[in-house]
Amino acid sequence: MERKIIKTGDGSVTIHLSEWDEQYHSKHGAIQEAQHVFIKMGLENWLANNNQKELTVLEIGFGTGLNAFIAFLEAKKLQLKIDYTGVEAYPVSEDEIKELNYTKMLSAEKEVDSFQKMHSIPWNSPHIISENFQLEKQQKRFEEIEDLNKYDLVFFDAFGARVQPELWTEEIFLKMFSAMKKKAVLVTYSAKGSVRRAIQTAGFIVERLPGPPGKREMLRALKK
Repeated sequence: MERKIIKTGDGSVTIHLSEWDEQYHSKHGAIQEAQHVFIKMGLENWLANNNQKELTVLEIGFGTGLNAFIAFLEAKKLQLKIDYTGVEAYPVSEDEIKELNYTKMLSAEKEVDSFQKMHSIPWNSPHIISENFQLEKQQKRFEEIEDLNKYDLVFFDAFGARVQPELWTEEIFLKMFSAMKKKAVLVTYSAKGSVRRAIQTAGFIVERLPGPPGKREMLRALKK
């Protein structure tokens, strides 16, 4: 499948898959999407409702590492301790990683080494990125996740249901439900009706929220 780096609406780049007409992040702004969906509606919401400074995060679709890197920056800024697990079946290539401009666009040039470390560490074992951030990248399919009662927050960032509907089923969200702790939160950029129904059927309380630039709505789910 042809892959190419493209610039998005906010100046940050993403990877475009021509055959699917799909990309890893929103064409309207990769960084804007990540900050709105996963930080503002996800991390900030969880912190506002939990009197804790330590949390475990699961990302469904590690991809370019953008969401993990922004979470890393937030951990440092807010003095949090984040134990982060990113699941990815098909890691991006070294050549693609070199073309990502996230450290520059986030004014985080001092953290270039940390971003590179996130991509260079071996898969399937935990690694300390900083005193605030531990990362484990797991190379496997989402349906292979078998964790129980482990995560406080889930960033669900799989390719869209239009191209990979099998990643947005009740079966997958039941795995998320089992992997999450009570009062844990799942956020996703998707607001598709079939996705919302699958999340609700899996046992979550689901709410529609304003979406990132270029998208009217998104979803947030709570495990009671």
